[in-house]
Amino acid sequence: MNLTDEQRLDWLRLIRSENVGPRTFRALVNQFGGAAAALEALPDLARRGGRLLLKVTSRAEAEKEMAAATRLGVRFVAMGEAEYPKTLQAIDTAPPLIAVRGSTDVLARPSVGIVGSRNASASGLTFTERLSRQLGEAGYVVISGLARGIDTRAHKATLESGTIAVLAGGHDKIYPSENEPLLRAIVEQGGAIISEMPMGWEPRGRDFPRRNRIVSGLSYGVVVVEAARRSGSLITARFALEQGREVFAVPGSPLDPRAEGTNDLIREGATLCSSVEHVTSVLEPLIASGPRLDTGAEEPRHVLGTEELWDELDLPDVPRAPTGSVLPSAGIDDGRDGAVDLIQLLGPSPIAVDDLVRQSGLPIRAVQMTLLELEIAGRLERHGGNAVSLLASR
Repeated sequence: MNLTDEQRLDWLRLIRSENVGPRTFRALVNQFGGAAAALEALPDLARRGGRLLLKVTSRAEAEKEMAAATRLGVRFVAMGEAEYPKTLQAIDTAPPLIAVRGSTDVLARPSVGIVGSRNASASGLTFTERLSRQLGEAGYVVISGLARGIDTRAHKATLESGTIAVLAGGHDKIYPSENEPLLRAIVEQGGAIISEMPMGWEPRGRDFPRRNRIVSGLSYGVVVVEAARRSGSLITARFALEQGREVFAVPGSPLDPRAEGTNDLIREGATLCSSVEHVTSVLEPLIASGPRLDTGAEEPRHVLGTEELWDELDLPDVPRAPTGSVLPSAGIDDGRDGAVDLIQLLGPSPIAVDDLVRQSGLPIRAVQMTLLELEIAGRLERHGGNAVSLLASR
């Protein structure tokens, strides 16, 4: 698949519109046959779902973002296009568009994620450098999040062999800013920088878990070098498990808090990693068979005390409608028999869409349409395993 310039613009407008996340984007495109038709349908879907005001990204806004990206040498690659990484495309919450700066050739090579503490120990940094360099020599691309500590050392060790940095913010909002020279070096030496966030987006705490699922999604396996029990690196490890990837953990001293999370991972079944062979021997058969689809399990909400970092992946960070702009539930019943009855079957606990179809007695297309309306109105949450739940009133 290759998008035309017009289609790429429509894709960008749709994914940047309010309450449209990766899963919602896919449902909309499948339902309406394309992004352009989905954009036209959004206001009516929101109204039927009980929402009067919905921010739909305009053509001018999308063109402005594309122009800003072009000035930085960033291009948008769509899911399904040849340059889109096959490993990332296999996950349930794959970004429809990724903004890429640098070489796309590196995206097609087998890759390993390396993550760990920002406040890393000297031994942790030394091991990261050695492992990263050896993985590069073995033909692997090393992926990390451009953070201080372990991430930075992993990127620096693989500048020549190939590395990919995944950003939590936009391409023009590098965090930490001290790593801007490293980012330029990655691009100049044939690596790549990836972000799903808009140009101009300043990363916040909740954006780092979103980034982490891309780090793991790009990888065949993730190595956690150092991680305290309240570490974002453990979110990456949990994503890797949810996505059917391998998880490796470097053991550490029981006296070092930075090793508590990795030691816990080993106790819970992660592969102990103390040499490059521990990684390559596990990954070689997987690479030969191709990336696995994620398991469809629900995305992790609480990972060893890191729940305050978590944000709903499928709900972009955009303002909610002002108070008073939400219609009463009865507004959803527009003459389609059973629409409100379906809402009564929903609650805060996830339920499979197939079960909703059976319990409501409604045609599957009617159920899917009502769910889309609720979702665009900001009243529905999607989970792995094709399950949904009703969001609490705000």
